[in-house]
Amino acid sequence: MQSTIPNINSSTLLFVVPEEEWRNLHETLEQIIDLITRRNADDSGSEWIESEDARKILGVSPKTWQNYRDKRIIPFSQIGRKIYVNRADLDAFLRKHRIDSRK
Repeated sequence: MQSTIPNINSSTLLFVVPEEEWRNLHETLEQIIDLITRRNADDSGSEWIESEDARKILGVSPKTWQNYRDKRIIPFSQIGRKIYVNRADLDAFLRKHRIDSRK
């Protein structure tokens, strides 16, 4: 079967699309971009932070950080000697210990 498209560079192809179809396609692409952007923002909570960085974010001493881990106050993962904390768990801990302003 032979192609009906002349042998030309693909970058020179032009397509005619009705304006309404083009607008629908454009709107759909905008929605997809918005969903991806929101999902990426949500995924930032699944970031793993090294122990030292988590301790600095909390502003606690190494001993206090060790106590938090010993008492399982903040969940963590340990691989060998490396300790990691999920950013979402750290954020939840901070929210739980938030002190609201006086009204």
